Amino acid sequence: MHYKTEARSTLKLAYPVILGELAQISLHLIDTAMIGFVGYKELAAASLVLNVINIPFILGIGITISVAQMVSLAHGQYDKQLVSHFFFNGFWLCLITAVIISVALIFGKGILTHLGQDPEVAKLAEPFMTTMSLSIIPMVLFMALKQFADALQYTKTAMALSMSAIPINVFLNWLLIYGNWGFPRLELVGAGYATLITRTLIFLALGYVVLNHRIFSKYVAVAQNQWKIRRQTLVQLLKIGIPSSLQIGMEAGAFAVSGIIIGTIGAKAQAAHQIALSIASFTFMVSLGLSQAGSIRVSHAFGAAAWPKIRVIGKSTMVLALIYGCLTCVLLIVFKGQLPQIFNQDREVVSISAALIFLAAVFQIPDALQATSSGLLRGIKDVNVPTVYIAIAYWVLGIPIGYVLAFPMGMGANGIWLGLIIGLGVACVFLTRRFLKMAGRHK
Repeated sequence: MHYKTEARSTLKLAYPVILGELAQISLHLIDTAMIGFVGYKELAAASLVLNVINIPFILGIGITISVAQMVSLAHGQYDKQLVSHFFFNGFWLCLITAVIISVALIFGKGILTHLGQDPEVAKLAEPFMTTMSLSIIPMVLFMALKQFADALQYTKTAMALSMSAIPINVFLNWLLIYGNWGFPRLELVGAGYATLITRTLIFLALGYVVLNHRIFSKYVAVAQNQWKIRRQTLVQLLKIGIPSSLQIGMEAGAFAVSGIIIGTIGAKAQAAHQIALSIASFTFMVSLGLSQAGSIRVSHAFGAAAWPKIRVIGKSTMVLALIYGCLTCVLLIVFKGQLPQIFNQDREVVSISAALIFLAAVFQIPDALQATSSGLLRGIKDVNVPTVYIAIAYWVLGIPIGYVLAFPMGMGANGIWLGLIIGLGVACVFLTRRFLKMAGRHK
């Protein structure tokens, strides 16, 4: 069993997942850029909303991960009945989760005026939060379907739909943000409507494919027997989904809370944070794609109890992550001054962004490794201890240290990001060692 062979197999599965993830984050980048040219306060308002909704949204995405893990496990056992059963229960669990999150955010949007933000920014943010909260429902359902297809290693359809969403979203933004072709100029709210419509379209399209394409027909064919809600199945899904949600939510939450803290410094600092975070999120999508591919392959091997293969897949995926982290680190350092100008032309915003992008470059390597290790651990159903590790890394160390550096020590936004670097570094060490230890137990 060769490391190069397994690395190639992981990359073959990963590249459609990566392209799909890059397409999804590109929607956010496009929104950020198109909103940024309306004004920096609109950009700051978008940043505020995305930071507030990101934690619950990521919790919803975490629940969809349970679909991939359990379907992949059943697929490794060559049990089409169980695959179909996990898919059906997982989809309904994701729907209930998405509706709860969306409704809670809509009714809780008043919190925007109580976070110490610029009053004008908070006022601009409220209607945008309503539409973005609604768009969580079709997005979580799309991700549930995508996780099902990815777990069966059919990744290209979701990738194609994710990529087709880019021109649709750009066109709708052009109509609704700027008021072209006789449409009302809705500015920030227009971006929200464009996102809602785009996410709904790609969800419906993928749903049609899953229900009608021959690839998935054998799982749909057993629906009469297997498409039944069972409490025991929901519990199994939640045992994976809740820790996965907490893991991803605590990392995303650290960045979201950091954005809210930076917003208390001023609108320009928050706009700069949003620009740097958007770029860092874009580079992270490749790490996430590697993580998901590694997790699916390890979960499949776990279903067959093939521990030697698990070790080789895991180590080769970590090497891929390390190479990628080094590459993005160099690229961000080289282009740190040019990238912010894509989003905004305000000199102060660009200057602050460039400094934050340099710090983002520093954490590319630990970020890639911790994301990959976390996914590999989910693949062998080890989720509880890693959740504790991530909580310590970000919330006991990263955020408190960042706050001290930002305010008592006067480093501002840079201090917050240094705290994030510390959190990512600690998570990287904890999670990488954990996977190597767990995989090494079974000789």
